[in-house]
Amino acid sequence: MNDNDPTSHSPAGAPLATAVPRARRGGAPRVLSKKKGAWIVAAGLTCALAGVAGISTSAAAATPTAATVLPSGTPTDGGSRSDPSDGGATGIVDSTSDSGFTFATATGVEVTVDETSTTTYAKKNRAASAKIVKEGESVLVLGLVDSATITATHVVVQPGGDGGAAAAEAAGVIAFQQGTPSPDKSVGQIPDYTEGEGTIVNGTTAYKATKAAQALVPEGIADRVVQLSNGEYEVHNISINWPHHVFVSKDFKVLGYE
Repeated sequence: MNDNDPTSHSPAGAPLATAVPRARRGGAPRVLSKKKGAWIVAAGLTCALAGVAGISTSAAAATPTAATVLPSGTPTDGGSRSDPSDGGATGIVDSTSDSGFTFATATGVEVTVDETSTTTYAKKNRAASAKIVKEGESVLVLGLVDSATITATHVVVQPGGDGGAAAAEAAGVIAFQQGTPSPDKSVGQIPDYTEGEGTIVNGTTAYKATKAAQALVPEGIADRVVQLSNGEYEVHNISINWPHHVFVSKDFKVLGYE
């Protein structure tokens, strides 16, 4: 598939902020903008989004395989997999409006965020208001993902964050480039997984898995989370060339990615 912060300081499994009455601010107009995996010794990687255990980023590249997702973020596996599901993304806010804001991921993918009266906000693990979302702020946005648009359920501002740039570089994230195939490589523990397997999960479970994945492998948009037969999770990334699948344990620790 093809898709596109220092990062958050809240632990991956930390409870999400409670709702705060939405108080919008004025601002500029909104702008749209896979298998047998080798075990690799996990290396601690501090991620400001969550205290997720890091994984060694060394991985041997093999023959590239064709990319499966267009930069628009539309999955090509069809069916319910193409329906909007809960997920999220990380980046730097570049414009705000009365109804939401836009942000760019570290690879330049533009994401539009629609806020609602039930959207909650948090900063430094404390509930906050919508006013904390300002241009230049590093954010993690969790909610219903439809291509490059997220209807926000939770917005987490990451003080001093870089939109996930450092974490993505350390993980070896590859930005989307039209016509360039995705490399066939993996890092960490990869289950015997086939694209399309698993049951889509939403709500708090999806948000916890997404938060863990975005802490270690940001820059793409997590457009869905599926629970595998062994109880673990696969977080599906779009808008970057690699990695497209991030595997997360039952207790929301990243196991590996490919």
